[in-house]
Amino acid sequence: MLDLRFSDAELARRRDHITTFIREQVETAGAEGAVLGLSGGIDSTLTAYLTVDALGTERVHGLVLPAHVSSDDNMSDAERVAQNLEISYDVIEIEPIVDSLLQAYPEAEGDREAVGNARARVRAVLNYLVANHENRLVVGTGNRSEAAVGYFTKYGDGAVDCHPIGNLYKGQVRQLARHVGVPEDLAAKTATAELWADQTDEEELGVSYETLDSILAAHVDGPLSVAATARLLEIDEETVATVRGMYERSEHKRSVPPAPEPLE
Repeated sequence: MLDLRFSDAELARRRDHITTFIREQVETAGAEGAVLGLSGGIDSTLTAYLTVDALGTERVHGLVLPAHVSSDDNMSDAERVAQNLEISYDVIEIEPIVDSLLQAYPEAEGDREAVGNARARVRAVLNYLVANHENRLVVGTGNRSEAAVGYFTKYGDGAVDCHPIGNLYKGQVRQLARHVGVPEDLAAKTATAELWADQTDEEELGVSYETLDSILAAHVDGPLSVAATARLLEIDEETVATVRGMYERSEHKRSVPPAPEPLE
């Protein structure tokens, strides 16, 4: 696999670059601060650390938004992050809201993907409810790897005002997290979106993050062909082509919704 790790100097530069970006986003919008969802995972944890670094504790508000599929360990970790950073936070159970959606449209009951995405969208609505009320921006927690293959919910966790770690591959997220002082058990924990029970990101993606990062860097973001990437990484071409297909099929999730070309 490719070595995508940053040097110590580059880690410091990335930290400064991201915290400056967060401050500029908030100041340009005339906002009072930031709201972000805390899942207990590494992406939201790193984003929280960087946002506090950029704005200070008083200007950051965390939301812990458990559903019945959320593990107690992850929700406990989410609260631990808020407490360690000394930021204000609220815990809001989202399952009653999801249940009300299914009462309105019971045909979706049992559709794991549809209901899982509904949970992500309910969280987005709550993020913006709090952000609008407090004149804050919603800070996203998505990384470069997941964005590239569409591994996020459109108008769910993708519905944010900015993506501070959006240029970092997943392995780089873990590396920067360690650099800024995130506890090792959080930096190393298994990634899961927890949209349904016992879900893990790598199992759903069908590829490890190490392999995904390398394919993206060499082929999707880089110049190498499918065949050359497979040779370089010593993997089969089908895996590279699968990732390429995920990237192409998810383009609509990374773009502004299209409209017809104007008539002349």
